[in-house]
Amino acid sequence: MNRKHDRPAPFAAPYAPPDESFAEAFLGSRPNAATQRLVEETARKLVRGIRAQRDPLGGVEDFLHEFSLSSREGLAVMALAEALLRVPDDATADQLLADKLAEGDFSHHETSSDALLIQACAFALGLSARIVDVTEPRGLIADLARRLGLPGLRAAARQAMRLMGAHFVFGETIEAAIRREQGRRERFSYDMLGEGARTAEDAERYFEAYAHAIRAIGDSAGSSELPVRPGISIKLSALHPRYEAISRERVLRELPPRLLALARLARDRDLVFTIDAEEADRLELSLDVFARVVEDPSLSGWDGFGLAVQAYLKRAMAAIDYVASLAEANHRRFMVRLVKGAYWDSEIKRAQERGLSDYPVFTRKAMTDLNFDACAARLFEQPRLFPQIATHNARSVAAVLRMAGARRDFEFQRLHGMGESLYESLAEMSDAAVRIYAPVGPHRDLLAYLVRRLIENGANSSFVARAADPETPESA
Repeated sequence: MNRKHDRPAPFAAPYAPPDESFAEAFLGSRPNAATQRLVEETARKLVRGIRAQRDPLGGVEDFLHEFSLSSREGLAVMALAEALLRVPDDATADQLLADKLAEGDFSHHETSSDALLIQACAFALGLSARIVDVTEPRGLIADLARRLGLPGLRAAARQAMRLMGAHFVFGETIEAAIRREQGRRERFSYDMLGEGARTAEDAERYFEAYAHAIRAIGDSAGSSELPVRPGISIKLSALHPRYEAISRERVLRELPPRLLALARLARDRDLVFTIDAEEADRLELSLDVFARVVEDPSLSGWDGFGLAVQAYLKRAMAAIDYVASLAEANHRRFMVRLVKGAYWDSEIKRAQERGLSDYPVFTRKAMTDLNFDACAARLFEQPRLFPQIATHNARSVAAVLRMAGARRDFEFQRLHGMGESLYESLAEMSDAAVRIYAPVGPHRDLLAYLVRRLIENGANSSFVARAADPETPESA
């Protein structure tokens, strides 16, 4: 790779400053009272639209309303979804089923949902609980259940988890996902599921999988232009087995050429090409790799390259400013996908294990929400950045619409299987573009990813968890 422009100084920002250091800046950047009232009214309209829609199958909102993650039943279902398909032997699967079904009162759970998937899930769990509960009084249903026995329960439970996965995975292969996309009005970005590479062989396999996916997406992309073109998300930890700060020199020697090769494939097909966000410890390394690749002259004139920034990181704003400086130095325009972040629990635990005086992420959700709005506003201020706002929160959508005004050089993003009602409601009042972040891979790989997303969106304070609940005020 050749240097074309002077590279800005390496990214540097305090790793874990106290929350209080941000409070004054957030309060000072809040819109005036009249603007806030307009944002809240738009958010209420979106919530009313969500509640007016009914998915006959059932979506994430229905699931979280039926099996709250603050309940024993909800936590048990999540544990089953995350683990069951990865258990290799029947005996352990039977023990897992018995253990998790005993943690909730599924036998007497009465569903209030009329969604088919939710009703089927509730019935199956109730039936399964009767099989493993020897104290359950006998009756017709109980006798039938016990005659089916654990082998039947195991097979049914595994099939239920596959069905659950099928509702949220866009395709088990990239070809299947592309076929499913045809005819849809939304933009798409494909996320190839899988864990980070542990060996060089793993990294090579992931590289080939990404290259194959880029070629397949490009071959079917039609004649549209950026930013409408489809895209792919790349996980840097999948391309190098030692993607960690302690191996920085090796990573910066070996990883940029591999990433550049994939970027050139995407450039040749004029696709959106996004580097996924990972743990806080890897932020500097990811920006170093990004900086080395984007300065390559072969990528000039292509505006599809970008990366994701997590708003729960206290360094998110600094990261956006750094990417903007790279864009200016290289006379480029980059896409920036703004997300709230999906690894909060792990970040908190890691900081505690290290005995840090503070945390790299905000410890209060309200602070993350404020930072998300502030980061979105910063994206709109940067002419060389294309904002990609990934949210399932009606108030965040309303705030971004207010920031954008008449501009349409931005897009919203949502996860496949989540937020459908919100963005259907948005379509009734705005022509803002929406891109679907579509996971691709076997269901057994999907479920760990799905559980992380459900936990992220299923807390009591989460908009997704409350939006479909008619008992929750629209303004809550």
